[in-house]
Amino acid sequence: MKQLPKRLLSIDVLRALTMLLMIFINDASGVSGIPAWLDHAKETEDALGFADVIFPAFLFIAGLSIPLAIKSRISKGDSTGQVLFYILSRSAALLIMGFYHVNLEGCSPAAILPRAVWEILITLCFFLVWLDYPDTMAKGKKYTLTGIGIASLIVLAILYRGGDMVHPHWMRTSWWGILGIIGWSYLVCALIYYLTKGSLKLLITAWIVLVVTNISAHTFLDHDLLPIIGDVSAQALTMGGVVAIGIYSYLVKIEKTKRLWLLFTILGIGLITAGLIIRPYAEGISKIRSTPAWIFLCSGITILMFEFFIYLVDVKGKANWFKLIRPAGTSTLTCYLIPYFQVAFIELFNIAYPSILNSGIIGLIRSMATSLIIIGLVGLMEKKRLRLKI
Repeated sequence: MKQLPKRLLSIDVLRALTMLLMIFINDASGVSGIPAWLDHAKETEDALGFADVIFPAFLFIAGLSIPLAIKSRISKGDSTGQVLFYILSRSAALLIMGFYHVNLEGCSPAAILPRAVWEILITLCFFLVWLDYPDTMAKGKKYTLTGIGIASLIVLAILYRGGDMVHPHWMRTSWWGILGIIGWSYLVCALIYYLTKGSLKLLITAWIVLVVTNISAHTFLDHDLLPIIGDVSAQALTMGGVVAIGIYSYLVKIEKTKRLWLLFTILGIGLITAGLIIRPYAEGISKIRSTPAWIFLCSGITILMFEFFIYLVDVKGKANWFKLIRPAGTSTLTCYLIPYFQVAFIELFNIAYPSILNSGIIGLIRSMATSLIIIGLVGLMEKKRLRLKI
């Protein structure tokens, strides 16, 4: 009986491209005179900017990876307890990092440590705690480095001060940050997948429930419908990826993969159409307000992109075309964290780009070059086994 391989190169390439664009968009946010369509749409706008498609694509791709990762753990002989620990520990890591990142936004100017210093130190601690240490390293050394990272994060939390001189406060969640949102979404969707034993019918049912819940939250119910996960927008996007890879796996299993092209095309176009239809009735299109139209449109776009890369990479074998950005697909979290060092050092040493490098098309070229340099650096780190295991 046939089945999908444990790792699909098409997913790695799609993830790499998405991470490249995420770094680029974040860097380009400081560039003046860029086209409005490239940026995020404002909260009050009924619109979809190019930047508004990147994060939902990442959530969808996370969903694509969940079944493959869990199946791999099971095939290695992991028990139920080990699989659940794997899911919970990955989720906890993302939530902790997201929690610290959110508090960067409100760091007080009067804090004991300057914001940039605190940012550099917490990022270093993330590497100490979640580094993919080689199996050949002595356990004592590994545990010591991990312990130093954990202890340092605790100390940095104690030293933290947010707010201002009049209204100081300790660390808190105004939201969970990008990594925290991924963490909660991963936790919910991975548990659903594992508890349903990957049943495609049950996964589709779960996806529909999440989508309907989001629609309800933006029509006649409160947006903050559920504790923490609110309108379940992130979970709906991630579960869309879980369902998509489930369909692909099923077609491989019954040896009907030729149907994939028609099914994914219909599904992608259908989701985009659904987004346009529901747009006037559920608060329009908005990433910031996580509306149903945004979810449908981004899911449809991403599944069509996934279909394209299945054909280009898995069928035609063109993975080498994307060799330059490969580390962004295999050491993705490392790629995401490195820019925090970049931003912190720029702030700490008050570095400013010449205006010509921070405006218009030249500024965008500089942002893309910066993104590629970061990915290249991560590629060098990957060769030295300096990558996070999350």
